[in-house]
Amino acid sequence: MTTINTNCLIIGAGPAGYTSAIYTSRANLKPVLVEGLQPGGQLTTTTDIENFPGYPAGISGPKMMEDFRAQAQRFGAEIISGEVTSVDFSKRPFTVNIDGGATVVSAATVIICTGATAKYLGLPDEERFRGLGVSACATCDGFFFRGRPVAVVGGGDTACEEALYLATLASKVYMIVRRDVLRASKYMQQRVADCPNIEVLYNTQTLGLTGSDVLEGAKLVRGKGTPEEHTLDIQVDGFFLAIGHKPNTDVFAPFIELDAQGYIKTAGASTATNIPGVFAAGDVADPTYRQAVTAAGTGCRAAIDVERFLLEN
Repeated sequence: MTTINTNCLIIGAGPAGYTSAIYTSRANLKPVLVEGLQPGGQLTTTTDIENFPGYPAGISGPKMMEDFRAQAQRFGAEIISGEVTSVDFSKRPFTVNIDGGATVVSAATVIICTGATAKYLGLPDEERFRGLGVSACATCDGFFFRGRPVAVVGGGDTACEEALYLATLASKVYMIVRRDVLRASKYMQQRVADCPNIEVLYNTQTLGLTGSDVLEGAKLVRGKGTPEEHTLDIQVDGFFLAIGHKPNTDVFAPFIELDAQGYIKTAGASTATNIPGVFAAGDVADPTYRQAVTAAGTGCRAAIDVERFLLEN
């Protein structure tokens, strides 16, 4: 068993985690960052990023995360591999077990940056075309489908928001809705109904996706289990999932206060959780924006909150 002592343990290695590491390192807090099972977070599954300031020509998600990581290491952050399997936040210093206790970290403060995982339908084709037409973020990737047909899966407010955003860019937006009604608010339903290039396909499910090197279409079934059941092929270049995200908070649930969706609650404008000395940044505490730039911003805030907490305590 390896034992590590640190002023600040950062759990998670996306934009929030690496930014926290940069700031806490520059504050001479000698942070330790645990990368988790997906170093770099969700951005490692994104091919091109064109909306992050400072990259005028765009950059791939994996390369951006390599840059973030290198910058954190340049200032002295210690980065270790492994998965946090249990925590004890009942007293300070906090105890965090990595890989079932193979490594135990004793930390004066903790920043949780474990992110959220987009929910997918579970189709084999989703993985095949991820980054090649399949996306879970219209704001991130909609730009690449200007003037081209796309589909959005989901019937809630988020799906309607994604469809309306994409409608300003795409030539046609299909909304694929399992039920015979939208679950979204009446206001959002009306906005979708009033949008001329959105077509809602009710009672519809996705059977598979088609294409060779990139996505070219989707095979659907309408009225499944009814006498009117039939298949339908649509031509789309983009396929956007809008059926929700699952915040990666299960391991912290015994100690950290979560909202109804499982996101970490923070106090007011700060990144502080209900446990003094434990902070949260990035998508794990953000059900609304879920952007790399906003995650990085909260990573900065969490680092400053940690520095102030340690000065006061």
